[in-house]
Amino acid sequence: MILYLHGFTSGPQSVKARALGERMAARGLAADFVCPQLPASPAEAIALAEQLIEQHCGQNREQHRKVGGGDTPCGGVNHAKITLVGSSLGGFYATVLAEKFNLNAVLVNPAVINQLPMDDFIGTHRWLYTGEPFEFTAQHIAELRALELPRLIQPDRFWLMLEEGDETLDYQLAVAYYAGARQTVLAGGDHSFTRWSDYLDEIIDWSVAPAA
Repeated sequence: MILYLHGFTSGPQSVKARALGERMAARGLAADFVCPQLPASPAEAIALAEQLIEQHCGQNREQHRKVGGGDTPCGGVNHAKITLVGSSLGGFYATVLAEKFNLNAVLVNPAVINQLPMDDFIGTHRWLYTGEPFEFTAQHIAELRALELPRLIQPDRFWLMLEEGDETLDYQLAVAYYAGARQTVLAGGDHSFTRWSDYLDEIIDWSVAPAA
């Protein structure tokens, strides 16, 4: 399964999420793509993603037992594998979850939260694809800070994808933070990662490859 985690004001309707879902469907993998609408609260967003991960792991444990394989931890067998794909703030969430659950993750222009002046985000925002308003509060910043990881334990589980023309985040912060990860750093582009379609099949292949 690929679990796609969108950015700050984005949603399942984002160009990258739809493109990846459509490519997976074209390859007969539609049932293996999940992209929820994340709540504004970081704590609630992480809780929702964890619920989806645990649900998938539970289903695959049961399937494994039915064929005589006994019990197994999530990710312990290939058919239970989950790969996270996170964009911007979703990249931060994917990092936290990958480290907690020992999962692989593709990170697209991810936010390095411990380097960002988060107070600038306090206030009213609108979801990009619905227009509905939501509040981002000091409590939400505290929730983000509580999730921060000073350093990565398993950087080799990550594939970092950056465009140097990102107008929203400093790509060099991610290059430094994700040292030791696979890194694709492209000249030009912007925060949306303009060459996303060029990498769809490679991302899918990397995501469904047998776990190490």
